[in-house]
Amino acid sequence: MSEDHALIRISEIFGPTIQGEGTLIGVPTVFIRAGGCDYRCSWCDTLYAVDSAFRHQWSPMAVGEIWEMVRELSGNRPILVTLSGGNPAIQPFGPLIKLGHGEGYRFAMETQGSVSADWFAELDHLVLSPKPPSSGMKTDWTAVDACLAAAGAGPDIVLKFVVFDDEDYAFARAASLRYPKLSVCLQPGNHTPPRPDEEEGCVDLSGITDRMLWLVDKTTSDGWFEARVLPQLHVILWGNRRGV
Repeated sequence: MSEDHALIRISEIFGPTIQGEGTLIGVPTVFIRAGGCDYRCSWCDTLYAVDSAFRHQWSPMAVGEIWEMVRELSGNRPILVTLSGGNPAIQPFGPLIKLGHGEGYRFAMETQGSVSADWFAELDHLVLSPKPPSSGMKTDWTAVDACLAAAGAGPDIVLKFVVFDDEDYAFARAASLRYPKLSVCLQPGNHTPPRPDEEEGCVDLSGITDRMLWLVDKTTSDGWFEARVLPQLHVILWGNRRGV
């Protein structure tokens, strides 16, 4: 099956809402969450889109089907479309991006940088989020380099790091030195992710706030003025609820 006719595994499509994290925080968007991931992070907050035990909830959809849902949700008005997951990089999103661009829509994607694809160059925004030690995963920097090479000069590229502790912070700092030309966003980790079978689990906002205050103090005292410390706005507003 050619890429133009390949089916995409979809966990959910929802919106319009706002982008809840990273440098696009607050921007109105429609989310397309792909099913499937090559990682298993210890603190993953979207296991229902990651663990193959939930693949019966994913739908293989054609580009046209997906796009009809996006157009309906957005009222046929161009909006930012966020490709999420799981790891959306493992899905054939190229034709969808081409179709959406033809109607004035913009596309952003976040991925851990483990898989690259030629269509990265067609994105408007690419968020590379290598996973720190607390995730239990190991970053392959040659794979991250391949993602950057695939994207080229096409999208605006940002590095984003989830930070739980000093070891994660050191990981983010070292990675930023490896890619000094890229903007950096630091995000306090959510230590109360929902179970995959929960529509909305409890969240420890005070604990997350304490971690964010620690991050602000840490970056400013270290003179790391190039880093931006930002919250997960959707967690503050809606907790761990899905589809927002």
